[in-house]
Amino acid sequence: MANETGIEDEVEQSAAPLIEHLAELRSRLIKSVIAFLIGMVIAFSFWNPIFNFLTQPICDALVARGQECNLILIKLQEGFFVAIRISLLGGFVLAFPYIAYQLWRFVAPGLYRNEKQAFLPFLIASPIMFLLGATFAFYVVIPMAFNFFLGFQQTGLMPQEAAEGAQVAKGAGDRLAEVGITFQGSVMEYLNLTIKFILAFGLTFQLPVLLTLMGKAGLVTAAGLASVRKYAIVAILTLAAIVTPPDVITQVILFSVVYGLYEVSIILVRRVEKKREEQLRAEGLWFEDDEDEGDTAAEQGGDDGR
Repeated sequence: MANETGIEDEVEQSAAPLIEHLAELRSRLIKSVIAFLIGMVIAFSFWNPIFNFLTQPICDALVARGQECNLILIKLQEGFFVAIRISLLGGFVLAFPYIAYQLWRFVAPGLYRNEKQAFLPFLIASPIMFLLGATFAFYVVIPMAFNFFLGFQQTGLMPQEAAEGAQVAKGAGDRLAEVGITFQGSVMEYLNLTIKFILAFGLTFQLPVLLTLMGKAGLVTAAGLASVRKYAIVAILTLAAIVTPPDVITQVILFSVVYGLYEVSIILVRRVEKKREEQLRAEGLWFEDDEDEGDTAAEQGGDDGR
């Protein structure tokens, strides 16, 4: 009977912290949702200037070709949903610092001091790398992609020119009247394509942060990453074919960037391992067996990489 009472007390004591954690999680989520809604309202109030900013690459490409920058609404309600899509994206961007702060406040109490010092730089680096990827996509990749797509336009013949062309074709049989192909883009389609570019490059720029964090946790090694380099190349090519439109230029750019980030990740993980080794040597916890195993793994990784 005493044992049963002790077990019940232990269960009640363990349940109390769980309930407190769930209550705190609920409070953090509510605050994050409220911040997102406030950011969404602010972004909705300025959705038109935001949309004008997002359409700058396509407008620059059209003006360079002597065309007017006009996008069309295919459906009556499409303009409203464009404003909603922009407000959702803008609300998340505006609220992200506060949401990240709430996440940190929830996770930090359960971490040791050295774990906090190790995790906090990655929490700061993640949005910075996403911003770099989004900026690279918006100012470099998107203009190149749109110039490539707009290159498939062609100017049609005027009625008089078309009649003359038909007479020539009728007499010589070697020239046909050209059909005009002009870009008339949908507002929603353009917005979806632009957001897809920004998200794709923003997420791929997280690769060094993710792999370095995994290396710090001991989940991956520099030698291991080098040994699977050929498989990584295949995976990156597949990713580039999936997340980008079907044009070779954009796919080559994404592959080059992601592969470069993969090589940078190997260097960063190697630096993390070197720093860990120095720390263990200083504490007298580094053994020669660990060093021999690391050298063997590195040699195998180098052979596989070659």
